Amino acid sequence: MATPNKDPIWNLELKTDATVTSSSSPVNPPDNTWKEYNNNSKEGSTPEGGSNGSGPSSYQKVKGITWLQTLIHLLKGNIGTGLLGLPLAVKNAGLLMGPLSLLLMGIVAVHCMGMLVKCAHHLCHRLQKPFLDYGDAVMYGLKTSPSSWLQNHALWGRHLIGFFLILTQLGFCCVYFVFMADNLKQVIEAANTTTTNCYANKTVTLTPSIDSRLYMLSFLPFVVLLVFVRNLRVLSIFSMLANISMFVSLVVIYQYIVRDIPDPQNLPLMADWKTYPLFFGTAVFAFESIGVVLPLENKMKKNDHFPAILYGGMTLVTLLYISLACLGYLKFGPAIQASITLNLPNCWLFQSVKLLYSLGIFFTYALQFYVPAEIIIPFVVSRVPKKWNLVVDLSIRTSLVCVTCALAILVPRLDLVIALVGSMSSSTLALIIPPLLEIITYYSEGMSPLTIIKDILISVLGFIGFVVGTYQALYELVQPPVSPTFANLTSAFVQ
Repeated sequence: MATPNKDPIWNLELKTDATVTSSSSPVNPPDNTWKEYNNNSKEGSTPEGGSNGSGPSSYQKVKGITWLQTLIHLLKGNIGTGLLGLPLAVKNAGLLMGPLSLLLMGIVAVHCMGMLVKCAHHLCHRLQKPFLDYGDAVMYGLKTSPSSWLQNHALWGRHLIGFFLILTQLGFCCVYFVFMADNLKQVIEAANTTTTNCYANKTVTLTPSIDSRLYMLSFLPFVVLLVFVRNLRVLSIFSMLANISMFVSLVVIYQYIVRDIPDPQNLPLMADWKTYPLFFGTAVFAFESIGVVLPLENKMKKNDHFPAILYGGMTLVTLLYISLACLGYLKFGPAIQASITLNLPNCWLFQSVKLLYSLGIFFTYALQFYVPAEIIIPFVVSRVPKKWNLVVDLSIRTSLVCVTCALAILVPRLDLVIALVGSMSSSTLALIIPPLLEIITYYSEGMSPLTIIKDILISVLGFIGFVVGTYQALYELVQPPVSPTFANLTSAFVQ
């Protein structure tokens, strides 16, 4: 998220035709009859605790997708709210240190994706299995390791991946609540002074409105109704609408930030080291799309082409991240906010961009939410009488949405929510576990000392970022709130 990254809405479309039961018949979508739950709970796991193909994150090749479709899905899985927060991340690292760190983060994250694919292939060949998802790869890697202790606790590896996937995806949902509230609040506060001239040198006075947390509460009933949609084919329509709205918004944002960039000589090349952990959390939040690689690779018609697509696609993503991060920070300087949309001028075009991107995020919520829902709900529903299946399902969905809304209300600062989610969960899935999995998978077959040192170094750096980033985000949260300086004053941007 997630699923993976940053916003891996693509994988839900894959599940529509890729998820199969042990008899190779399609699994009913969630809004069909409920008899699948009990069947799946009994037949969906192997004796070792792994998936045989009927679990929500198990895949078999049904009808492959082309290299272009794979590339599009990969790009879709990496573009979301994390992208819009990268200019502030560069501010937290510095004008020179930020882009260099983003480049390094991209290289390491993509390398970890490659490691995961390689380990999954190796384990599939060793165990004669057609496909392994992230959790199964970790579980079978532990089960085939030379350590008896790891073998006995292999199932915990799968549970650990499931836990962090749920944590990551629900964290994304919390970010979405904050993002939508901040943007809608700013649009309403500036409504009386919104103009048609997007480049006039005019100071905007915002009209105070209700607290952003009340906006989050106002979104709650609509989001609850949205997640009641359980048919993946219907959700794929929302995915398309979200992609279109985000693409149009990004085009408009880019065409504005490349104009009249101020002199950057007053911007620090390296920021205070205390803010660098916040950069780490935001950056790894943006790059955490490792969950997309195995389903995409498995769905390709010619999966031997996947490495080229992975490295080529992630190169484009990294360039997009660095360009928007640098241009956004250069354009707005110290006034850059948690989302670059909050810095856009007060005219109808850019106010529409804020609403359009927020609409895309609203639709994406249901898609991100589907992943933890499909992990939690079947487990619970299979343990209640059949007549209560629908009631329990809807109750769990409502409760999870309320939890994400409540957490967003408790932590209403978008930048800190992104940094916290990135540091706590995304770093674990993207940086810490893949190198350890490679060591466990290949150690008994012989590994060069340099490879072992490299893997340990990546995991240690990921763990340091996990600890320091989480601590710094929590530390910032307990500090007294500072009155925000709204940066959508046209006079501050247009020279």
